[in-house]
This record gives sequence, structure tokens and C-alpha cells, in this order.
Amino acid sequence: MSFVVDQVRRIDAQLDRLQLSTSGHSVVASSLSTDEIHDPQRAGRIAHLQRLIKSLSAANSAKAKNALVPSKQIQAVLEQAGLSSASNSTGCTTCRSLFEEQQQQQQQQQQRHHDDYSSSGSSASSSSSYEHELEWLLLSKATTQAYGSVLSTILDQTIPLEDDIWYWDDIVSTYRFAGLYSIQTSPIRLYNWSKDIYRDVTARGGRLATDSWREFYGLVGEAVRDRSIADIRRKVVGPLALVRNEGRRKTEALKRIKTMNANALGVLLGEGLSNESMHEDGFQSPSQYGTTADKRHRWKSTVAKSIALMDAVLHTVKDSELPIDKFDDAVAATTHEDLYYELHESSGERTATSLRPADAAARLHNLLAHALPQYSSNFNAMVRENGRPSRLVRYWLPMTLALVSSTTILRIITTRREQILTWIRDLGHTVLDFYTNWILDPTKKIIATIRHNEDSEVSILSKRSLESDRASLERMVVDFAVAHPEGTTTLTETQISELRAKVREGDLTPVLKAYEKDIQSPVKGAIMGNLASALLIQVQKTKVDVEVAMSGIDSILKSQELLFGFIGLTPGLLISLSLYRSLTSLLTTRKGLTQFSHQTSLLLILRNIDRILVGASPTEFGEMSYRDHGLLLCEVHLLRQAAGQVLPRRVFADFLVEMDELVDVRVGLERQMKVVERVRWAYGRWFTK
Repeated sequence: MSFVVDQVRRIDAQLDRLQLSTSGHSVVASSLSTDEIHDPQRAGRIAHLQRLIKSLSAANSAKAKNALVPSKQIQAVLEQAGLSSASNSTGCTTCRSLFEEQQQQQQQQQQRHHDDYSSSGSSASSSSSYEHELEWLLLSKATTQAYGSVLSTILDQTIPLEDDIWYWDDIVSTYRFAGLYSIQTSPIRLYNWSKDIYRDVTARGGRLATDSWREFYGLVGEAVRDRSIADIRRKVVGPLALVRNEGRRKTEALKRIKTMNANALGVLLGEGLSNESMHEDGFQSPSQYGTTADKRHRWKSTVAKSIALMDAVLHTVKDSELPIDKFDDAVAATTHEDLYYELHESSGERTATSLRPADAAARLHNLLAHALPQYSSNFNAMVRENGRPSRLVRYWLPMTLALVSSTTILRIITTRREQILTWIRDLGHTVLDFYTNWILDPTKKIIATIRHNEDSEVSILSKRSLESDRASLERMVVDFAVAHPEGTTTLTETQISELRAKVREGDLTPVLKAYEKDIQSPVKGAIMGNLASALLIQVQKTKVDVEVAMSGIDSILKSQELLFGFIGLTPGLLISLSLYRSLTSLLTTRKGLTQFSHQTSLLLILRNIDRILVGASPTEFGEMSYRDHGLLLCEVHLLRQAAGQVLPRRVFADFLVEMDELVDVRVGLERQMKVVERVRWAYGRWFTK
């Protein structure tokens, strides 16, 4: 949300509160007559005005960008309203034409303009009817939106000037940029030089259609020699020095435009609706007790004064010959004898009886339809003249090279079409296989693991291998013990069961005893004894032991199967994220060059704000001048936008309170500097992290 939107919403809310007294009854509705209630035509007129007022209300929009009504819509609403004239019957069109005639005679017949309005005071006096109050409320809403449009237009045009100033500073400070600019503008200089030569030849009486080629080229040669002699001083200086001198000249012109616009912003904030709504009683709600007619109508004179102020500022700011330090005096001289200012200095009651809503609406309509577009067109013309060159000038060389080499590139593409298509197909297959093998398949395995799908279990040992080998070992030992019992008695079922249990625990005592006995005579034991059987049984036991160890490892793998799945997915995700960031950085290179980071921007803007406050010249009241106030507003506008992307929502709301205090010149320079210092330590963790 921008500073201008905040101002418009605050003023709009105060206009809404003007309708209500402390008792909760509508001030303007208190004058609603019986005729206005029962007359269908008057009732329809009142409903129409209420709909138009609602269409201009900033409170109806939840979005910041929609809080400002476009100037075309404001003009349309003023035309649809048909605000009352002296006889309360003439439409807005008639009054607008009357006002245009008065505008043409404003500078020459200012005194007569005042007398005409004063003499028509009694006839133009509108009744304090509900309809009349609604007309003034509609005019006030339209003036508030126009005020926001003027502030937004000047602010949006002033801030980008810094980029053009940086462009020329680079050319002035470095030979590399100066040489590049010299190459970029060489066709323009060649064209201007050729045009000057042609003008000289024409002045000498040369005509290609009537003169011979030899005579014409002779005149051209003389003109070139004369031009070379005339430019001998420039040859001494050098082309890069001329370019840098041009950069200095245009930098000064842009700084002058920026300062003039900043001064205009300061005047509009210091004398316009923002100041009146924040510090004066012009927009205060009437109290329940002691409400006078003058106090009740004071806001009307405030609206009229703001219209005159905006008109004067827009006509003054486009004066390219006006010195910067004379801007405030020029605006004051323009508004000194303005009727609307005189009414504001007198009383609100006089405004209500002397000023017709249609005349004020006509002047506001003229401001939006003519004064504001003229200012914008004049500003754009000055920026085109002194700003950085157009993209065509800056990039004509690479575009020309691309155009010249386009045939060669096309020939290469045509001759190697199959190779290029094969390379594109292979690249597509590679990307698809990478996505399938390293992202899609690992993701499926992770999902299957989470769902305990048996087919996806990690295993290095078959499921039934250990059980079968252990059962085989058990049978081999039992059969060996039954076939070769100790002593002469055979094994009972109980002894066999105990032996089975011991084998499951790894006890092979009967086999080992036979092995120990036969190992004493290996040859005899191998031929006549049980040495071979004992060895084979121990081999089976070793196999079972190995499988038990493998089973333990297999259990560990299964318990960490989800971790292994994510490890398998990680390389693909990292590569995909790196490619995405690279492509994003490539596509947003321009934005990355102009804004290093939000934190860096915040620190740079805070530095600029501190420099403005330190270098500001305080007035006799300890306040900063309108020019410094406008420059401060531009930086605060940028600071709010940058902070909105860094600060949390709740912290940003507190930050806006600090910004409102920072731009309030009434608090004084010393307190504004303390606000900047408080912003540094209170929000520094977000500015520097």
C-alpha cells in the first residue's frame, strides 16, 4: 500500500464522519425537508447522488490499487451528477462552459472574476437542503480522488528519474560507458551533421536537380570544410569529453526536474487536503454542542482551496524557465488573488452561500481533463529530451549484427537441420529419463514404503532362506545324534526335543564330540569314523551363522528404508532446484541488476532519508521546506514498498506508523531524525539479515 492511498483513505474516512454528529444523527440529513421525502423526482435525484458518492468512496475497495479512482471515472461522475448552479436547475455542462470562459480571462480580469462571484452570491446561494449537501459531499469525494491522482502522478513520474540520473552518472564517471554511448548515438550525430551540411548547401544556392553533379559536390565540399573549421574547438576537446559534457548537462536537467516535482509534492502535502485533514479543523466532525454554521461549512472552503492549489501547482511545475527557489513564491502568487483561497480565508458560511457546486466541479473537471494531462505530456517531453536514450538507440548495434548474421544463422540451421533435431530429441529424452529415473521412481518408492508395500522392501536376503537352512541344520544334528548316541541307549523323544532346542541356540555338542574324537586319527576317522559328517555339519552351521548376520543387516536396512528412499530422491531434487534457480535468475537479470536485494535497498533508502534530513534547511518554525519534504516523500514511498516485502505483516503495520510520523513535517526536523534512528534499531534485524 502506497503513501498516497493512505492519505486518500484517511481523507475519505473523515469526509464520511462529517455526516455524523456525536449523537449519531446525520448533519446533512437533519435538513431533509418533507418535500424532498415525498417528491419522487427529488427522491430519485438524492438516490442518484448517493450512488455516485459511493462510487467515489475509497472505503468500498479492499485492494490498495483500487482505492484510487481513475481520473476518467471522476470526470464521468462529475458530468453525470449535474451539480446545481445559481438557479439549482442548470446542468454541469452549462456551468463547465461558463467556467471555461472564466478560465480564459482569469489572468487579465482576476478582480472582475471576484466581483462576478460576489455579486452573484445571493442568487447562487443554495439552500441548506439535503440534496445540496450531497452535492458538496460528492464534490468533496471527487476532489479527494483528484488529489490522490495528482499526488500519484507526480510521485510515479518523479521516482524513476533516479534511474536516468544513474545512467548519466555512469557515462560521466567512466570512459567505458562514455565510449559505448558515443557508439550508440553515432548514427544520430551523423544524421544531424548531414542535415547541417544539407542546410548549408541549400543556403549557398545548391540544387541537385538544377546544378550539375560537379557543382553540387563542390558546394558540399565547401560546406564540409567550413563545418570542420567551425568545429575546430570541439576537435580539441575530443569526442568522449563532449559525450561526458552532454551527460553532465542532462544530469543537471533531470535533477532540476526531480527537485521541481519534489517541491510540488511538498506544497500539495503541506497546503492541500493532507495537511487540512491532519492538523486543521476543516475536516473535523461537528461537535454536539456549539456547532456554528461557519464551522459546519468550513470543509467546503477547504475543498475549494484544494482545487485551486492543485490547479496552481500543475500550472507552475511545468514552467521550465522558473528557478527552483522561486517555485513556492510562484504558487503563492498564483493563489494569492484566487477566489477559492479568499473564501477559505474568510468563513465557511460564505463558501456555502457564494460558491456554486457546479463552478467548483467545472474547475475540477478542467483540472483533470486538461491541466493534469498537460503536465504529464510536458514532463514526458522533458524526460525524452534529457533522459536516457530509447531502447532503439541503445541496442541498434546488436540488433543490426543479429539482422546481418540472420542469413548465416538460417543457412546453418537449414544445412544441419537433422543434427539439430536429433540433438533436441536427445536432450528431451535425457530430461525425461532424468525426471523418470531420479524423481518419479524414487518418489513412488517412498510412497510405497510409507504404505508398507511388501514389494518395495529393501532386502539383501531371501525371506525363507534362513529358516530352511536352520531347519536343515537341526535335522542333520538330530539325525547324527540319533545314529551315534553316547553309550548304548537310544535317545528318547524328550532328549531329542531338548537336542532340537539346543541346536536352535547354536549348541552342536554331539557333533563336536564326535569331531574331537575322530580328529585324533584323521585318516582313520575319515575312513571308518564320522569325521566327514561332522565337518559337513559344521559347514552348514557356518552357513547358518552367516545368514543370521545377514538377517541382522537386512533388518537394519528395512528400518531405515524411508531414509534411503529420500537419499535416492535428493540428487534429483537438488539438480532440479539448481536448474530452476538458474533459469529464474536468467529471466530476472534486469530486476536483479537494479535491485541487489530488499535488505540492501532498505539500507540505501535509509541512507538517502538521513542525508535529506541532515541537509534540509529548517524554516523559522523548525520544519523542513516543501522541496525537502517532497524529496523525503519519494524516499519514504520506496522504503514502504521495499519494507513490505521483508517485514512480517504485524511488524509492517507498526512500521507504517513510524513512516507517518517521519513524513509529518509539523513534528520538526529533530524529531524526524529520531524517527530514522528508531527505525534503524527497531527494524535493523530485518534490514541486515
